[in-house]
Amino acid sequence: MPVEIETLKDLFEPYIATPRFYLGLFGFFAFVAVLMAAVGLYGLVNYSAEQRTQEFGIRMALGAQPKDLVATVVREGALIALAGAVLGLAGALWLTRFIKSFLFGVAPTDTVTLAIVSAVLVAVAILACLIPALRASRIEPSVALKYE
Repeated sequence: MPVEIETLKDLFEPYIATPRFYLGLFGFFAFVAVLMAAVGLYGLVNYSAEQRTQEFGIRMALGAQPKDLVATVVREGALIALAGAVLGLAGALWLTRFIKSFLFGVAPTDTVTLAIVSAVLVAVAILACLIPALRASRIEPSVALKYE
C-alpha cells in the first residue's frame, strides 16, 4: 500500500497562506507609509527652513553657530514627528481590533512593539530633518540677507 508523506509545513500551508499574505501586504504598506512620512516631513521642514533663510542669515551675521541652526531646525522637525507619533499610537490602539485575528504570538497592544515602532518612526523623521538643517547651517549671511 502506498504511503503519502507530507511535512507539517505542507499540512498547515493552506491554513496560514491567507494570513501570511495579509501580513506581507500590511508590511509592504507600512514600509510605503514610513517612506511617504519621511519624504513628507523632509518637504515640510525643507520648505520651513527655506522660508526662514533671511532669519538664519541674520542669526549667522549676529554670531549664531551653525550647530545652533541645525538644532533649531531638527527640534522643529522632531516636535512634528513626536506629535505624529502620539497621534499614530492613538490610532494604532484604536485600529488593533481589526487586525487582532492576524496576530500570532503577540498582543495587539504589545507595549514593546509599539514603543520600538514609534522610536523607529521618530528616528526616520529626525534623519529626514538633517538635510534641510545642514543646508540652513551652511548659509552665507550676505546671501541670506539678499534672499527674497
